[in-house]
Amino acid sequence: MAEEDRDQATRASAELKSIIEALIFASPEPLTPKAIYKLLDTEPREDIEAALAELKRDYERPGGLQLVEVAGGYQIVTRTDLHEWVRRLFHERTTQKLTVQSLETLAVIAYRQPITALEITEIRGVNTSGVLNTLLERHLIKIVGRKQVVGRPFLYATTKEFLIRFGLNDLADLPRVEDMADALGLDAPLLIEQPTREEDLPLVEPDADGSGESIH
Repeated sequence: MAEEDRDQATRASAELKSIIEALIFASPEPLTPKAIYKLLDTEPREDIEAALAELKRDYERPGGLQLVEVAGGYQIVTRTDLHEWVRRLFHERTTQKLTVQSLETLAVIAYRQPITALEITEIRGVNTSGVLNTLLERHLIKIVGRKQVVGRPFLYATTKEFLIRFGLNDLADLPRVEDMADALGLDAPLLIEQPTREEDLPLVEPDADGSGESIH
C-alpha cells in the first residue's frame, strides 16, 4: 500500500510540474512565484516549490529552450546562442532593432536613473529628444516624475519591459559599467559621476495639466 501511495505522489508531482511548465510557457510576460501560487491556490506551497525546483533542473539539460528568471518571474525562452536561427524564422526587420544611439542613451538611463534629458545630453554630447521618444514608444523607459528646478524637466527611468528585453532579473544584474561603456564607446566615468547641475530638489509627479505634487 505504501508503494502505491508513493507512485500516486510521484504522478501528482509530475502533473504539478507539467502544469507549472505550461503556465510559464503560455504566460505573455514573466510569471512570478506569487502569480503561480495564486493560480494553484489549491496546492500546498511546498509542493509547488518542489515542482518548480525540479522543473529548473529539467531545463539545465542541453536543448533549444531554457528556463530563465527575468524581471522577478520565470520565462521559457530560446537559448541565446540560437537567436540567429529564430530570427530567420520571423525575418526580423532591421527597423525593429535599437540603433547604437538608442542603446547608448538607454545605458546612460539604466546606470544613472532617474535622470533628465538635459543630463543625458550633457553625458552623450548630442540632443537625445528623438531617441527618448523612441525608447518611450517601445516601453523601455518611462517618466517617473519631474525635477523641481527651472522648467521642471521630466525624469526618466527604465521599465519592467527593459528587464525582460535584456534578460535581467533586476537592475543588480546589469553588467559592470566599465564593460557596458567599453562596448558602447563611452567613458565609464560619465556613467558613474554626476554631471554639474543644480542641487537636487524634491521630485513632483507628472500629470495631465503639467502641475504636480511633491514626492516626500
